[in-house]
Parts: sequence; C-alpha cells; structure tokens
Amino acid sequence: MRRVLIVEDDPDIVELLTHYLERDGWHVDSTTDGTSGLDRLRANRYQLLILDLQLPRLDGLSVCREARRDRRTGDIPIIMLTARGEETDRVVGLELGADDYIVKPFSLRELLARVEAVLRRSPERPLDVEEIRLPTGLADLARCEVRFDDGTRCELSELERDVLRYLAANPDRVISRDELLSRVWRVAWQGVETRTIDMHVARLREKLRDDATQPRVIVTVRGQGYKLALDVTRP
Repeated sequence: MRRVLIVEDDPDIVELLTHYLERDGWHVDSTTDGTSGLDRLRANRYQLLILDLQLPRLDGLSVCREARRDRRTGDIPIIMLTARGEETDRVVGLELGADDYIVKPFSLRELLARVEAVLRRSPERPLDVEEIRLPTGLADLARCEVRFDDGTRCELSELERDVLRYLAANPDRVISRDELLSRVWRVAWQGVETRTIDMHVARLREKLRDDATQPRVIVTVRGQGYKLALDVTRP
C-alpha cells in the first residue's frame, strides 16, 4: 500500500485529507509541526509528502529544503498546501524542490488529480536500494551483478537491474506490467505488448536462480503483476 505523510497543523484539513486519501487506497500518517514531520519523513518510507507552508517549529519551506538535501528523502514527491496565493511564494516553493503547489481552499478532487499527476512524473525512489540478499547470494545493483554463495557471478543488464530495483523499492504492493513499462521502460504502455515484461522477468529469474528449488524471489500474482518476496534492507 502506498504511504503518504501529511504535515499540517489544521486538524480539520488533516481529517478531510486522510478520509479522501484512504478511500483512494493510501496509508496516511500525519503530524502537526515541521520538526516532527521531518523526523518522521526520515524514519519511514513514503511515496508522497503533503506539506503545509505555515507550520510551528519549522516552516514548510525549511522542511522542503531539508528533505531535498537528505539522500534518504531527496526524491520523494512533495505537494505544498498553503493559504498564501502570491506568485513569489509559489516560485520559492517550487525552486526549493516542491513538485506542486495548491492554494487553500482547494477542491479535494483537484488534489487527488494533482497527486496522481505528480506520481506519474516522479519515480518512486528506487535509487536507495543497492543490495538485495537472495536465498542463493547477493544482488549488487550498483555493480549490475549477482554474487552467489558458491563463488560464481552473473551479470545483470541495466534493464534487469532496474526492474529488480523497482520491485525492491515497492515491497508492499504488487507492481503491474503496465507500471513497469511506464516507470522502468519509460514508455506509454498503450499498444505495447506486456509479454515483453514477462520475457524480461523470466530471464531475470534465470539469472537470479529463482526457481522452485528455492524460496521465490519474484512472485507472479495472477492477473495483477509481480511482487518481490524478500525483505529489503535499506541504508
């Protein structure tokens, strides 16, 4: 399930956002000040940050700045909420790395549409997964290779590495073939044979020695897509 952090000091807005985002399939965490928001952002893995501009302890612009400077949080999509509508405020927020900027009061339907638009533009933080422990060895994604416990090695293509990295970056949900095409191949999926994904995954499984003799690394979820069946340790 996708996770979102809301940093907003207005409880009514938090309650409203939580209700609509949970209906849209999100797991929602929230906090009311910038300092605890930044701490929580660094301690957990989120696919989205919804950030108010005027916050106690640490304002939203400072939270955005610090989030972008931190390797652990630098790629997370950020949508800013604020009562300020002046162009200068919007420009500052975007220059600091916000992906979108919504002025209060706002339509919840518009917010959900903007969330989906931001996620389509922003890859889901795959870059912090560099190594994956396999039942038979170690996948070193930085070196594009698998080192097996018996001392042998196998090279991965960049595309195979990216597929494995994307699955590892999203361990809590099933990844559809269409999503892999759009996020890893970077192509619109309409008209593209999704069997292409199946062939690449089959080849990747062979290289990982992912067969019935070992616990599965990549699980096929019938009618939905693929899921990584391993716990991934992040730096």
